[in-house]
Amino acid sequence: MFAKRPYQRLRAVEYARKWALSRNPLFQNFAGIGGDCTSFVSQCLLAGSCGMNETPDYGWYFRAPGNYAPAWSGVEFLYRFLISNMESGPFGEEVPVTAAELGDIVQLGTREGKFYHSLMLTGVSDGVFTVCAHNNDALDRRLDSYMFERARFLHIDGVRFVIPAYDCCYQGLLAGESVFPTEAQQRVLSCIPAASAEGAPGNASEDARQRFLMDTHDVPPTEGVQCPADILPPDFTPEIGDIGDIPPV
Repeated sequence: MFAKRPYQRLRAVEYARKWALSRNPLFQNFAGIGGDCTSFVSQCLLAGSCGMNETPDYGWYFRAPGNYAPAWSGVEFLYRFLISNMESGPFGEEVPVTAAELGDIVQLGTREGKFYHSLMLTGVSDGVFTVCAHNNDALDRRLDSYMFERARFLHIDGVRFVIPAYDCCYQGLLAGESVFPTEAQQRVLSCIPAASAEGAPGNASEDARQRFLMDTHDVPPTEGVQCPADILPPDFTPEIGDIGDIPPV
């Protein structure tokens, strides 16, 4: 189950300006193996979102050198991820230049539509966007100083993150075992019991799942989502995730 929060554009821009002419040692330098431009833009996105998508292969993440998603460092892969992502992490849409904002992304391409360079929009100079980028490192360089035939702008609409479906304290509290969620419950963040009737951790049966959901049906949902208010930002916007329909009362 997911909630949506704003993308922190100024943080993305601040990160871009700080590391435009150098390399953050936390990340792999992709120079010589396809170029560092999209990895740098991904770092800026991470600074503005503080959330990755850990889906193997099709997500957007960097764990260590050699352990990262194609979308982290590939121009086309990043584009596809952002415009189609319906789960955790940043998401966006392609927009005309007039709808782009600071902290958004521009990708440069050929007349035939092969895009090869990702840059972060960081300012405006005389009505023209300025950018920060890696490969040919650039700090607030005017976009119109580049040679390119096509450009597409990716506007970041927001960031999704996982929230609990129900208040996780209930089962432990009822059993007299714990006031706080167990580690297993925190990991899955769905508040489904961490053990099945057979006692296998993290393998609750469907019957146990349904019993749990029915046991908590008296908690009124908020637009389909019930979650602890103290973990949510003030501008929290709930979204219905993929755990299925809440059983009827």
